[in-house]
Amino acid sequence: MRNERHDEPLSKAEWELFLQYLHRFANHDVDQFANMQVGYPEYPVYVSFSRQPEAGVDVEEVYLRQ
Repeated sequence: MRNERHDEPLSKAEWELFLQYLHRFANHDVDQFANMQVGYPEYPVYVSFSRQPEAGVDVEEVYLRQ
C-alpha cells in the first residue's frame, strides 16, 4: 500500500472515508461475493463481503451500518 502508517489506527476522518469507500465498493463492485486477505502476512485478516449474511448472523446485531 502507498500509505505506510499501518501501525496506527484510523483517525475519525479516515474512518469516515473508509466507510464511504466501503459502501461504494459494496454497491458497485460486489456482485455476489468478494473475499480478501489483508494485514500483515504473519497475521492476516480474512474479509468476506457477500449479498447474504453468514448462517447464524443476526442482521439486527451487525456492527457497521450507514
